[in-house]
Amino acid sequence: MPSRLNPYINFDGNAREAMEFYRDVFGGELTINTFGEYGDADPATADGTMHAHLEADNGMALMASDGPPGTEVKVGDNISISLSGDDAVELRGYWDKLSEGGAVMMPLERQMWGDEFGMCVDRFGIQWMVNIAGSPPA
Repeated sequence: MPSRLNPYINFDGNAREAMEFYRDVFGGELTINTFGEYGDADPATADGTMHAHLEADNGMALMASDGPPGTEVKVGDNISISLSGDDAVELRGYWDKLSEGGAVMMPLERQMWGDEFGMCVDRFGIQWMVNIAGSPPA
């Protein structure tokens, strides 16, 4: 799978509603995973959207989630740019360059869903997420 760049939006508890709206606008297939599916047994947050992915028929993609429990979602600061794919060398190279001189919010490392994932803010204040699909342990 080639590397992709697309927007990733954080919502304050209404990611499912927003993504269903965007599906109605753009068409395509919407998948939603909840915090509960990944081990959050707290009834207050288990049904929250951990990750939603809309893949429109024309190839456009939009991703979203509800802010993790305990985090504040601020409109204007709630959009990141996601880089994803399975070319580990290419994506690690992007990660190294984007995080240099910026701030690493979550190191690029293996996650519970099996991919490598990291979050950083570049030196210009732009939030980035990098996901390397199915990469072998480093």
